Amino acid sequence: MAQTQVSAAELLAQKSRQSSITLASLSTEVKNAALQAVARALLQEREKIFAANREDCEEAARQGLAAPLQKRLRLDEKKLTTLIDGIESLVHLPDPVGRKLRGTLLDDGLELYQESCPIGVIGIIFESRPDALVQISTLGLKSGNAVILKGGSEAARTNQALFEIIRDASVAAGLPEHWISLIETRAQVREMLALDQYIDLIIPRGSNEFVRMIMDNSRIPVLGHADGICHVYVDEKADIPAAVEIVRDSKCQYVAVCNALETLLVHQAIAPSFLPALAARLEQDHVELRGCPKTREILPAIREATEEDWKTEYLDYILAVKVVDDVQEAIDHINRYGSGHTES
Repeated sequence: MAQTQVSAAELLAQKSRQSSITLASLSTEVKNAALQAVARALLQEREKIFAANREDCEEAARQGLAAPLQKRLRLDEKKLTTLIDGIESLVHLPDPVGRKLRGTLLDDGLELYQESCPIGVIGIIFESRPDALVQISTLGLKSGNAVILKGGSEAARTNQALFEIIRDASVAAGLPEHWISLIETRAQVREMLALDQYIDLIIPRGSNEFVRMIMDNSRIPVLGHADGICHVYVDEKADIPAAVEIVRDSKCQYVAVCNALETLLVHQAIAPSFLPALAARLEQDHVELRGCPKTREILPAIREATEEDWKTEYLDYILAVKVVDDVQEAIDHINRYGSGHTES
């Protein structure tokens, strides 16, 4: 009887499944020591990371990759420091594994209780942001989950460098070798989406079209959002200088991420004083404003917003602005156009 040939993707998933069993039983001390080893290794190997990222960025520029995607792709000293700080924060968080969540006394001496445990093997597919690889893998480690990672081809060199550093440092600290894996081709992704006997959850991170494609083609449960149409509402009682800075930070800190501000809603009572101050501040960041008729009465030089603007995730220096009568109109607008991602 002929033996069935196992594909490379299936073999990788099998090894991840086996490693997940070991990882799930590791102590908090071992996991935290591995996280600290990863943080040290990222710092020590930063020049290797930056060199790989420069090559990716140069290639992206030659290929004419969209500017927001090029911004996502870049991994510099500031971003790496933020990543390392994030790992240190993870170390100090309580272990999410083994927590007693709730219990029921069934009889004298007989208690039924629910305890938190790892999911198992998680496949994470993401696009341009190589820093996502670090965030995802270290969260997986802390929560006792094996991870199979697939990053965008535009970040291939950076992803490979980060993967090798994290794998080597964590394995040396006592983790099983295949708790973290990296796949490189779209063909492997298609295979992975069918391996529901080994992989427990798929998390896609990226554009609307990308996430919907994963959702439509997976036999494995998918945890993901397809849109990032995020809102900020400025109430009539808001502190104007503080609100201006909050809006600017929400929009400009990192315009290419899915939780960046896309539509601003402003109470009509504060709009005449707030909007000119905001426009002056955002002009420094070269943000293009698009407004409703009431907004354009206050800021006549800006472009008129269309129905399509309320539905658009720009991922760019563009902000749609609408003046509303009250908080209820703001809520109604968010319920109609929002994607359920981030509102404030």
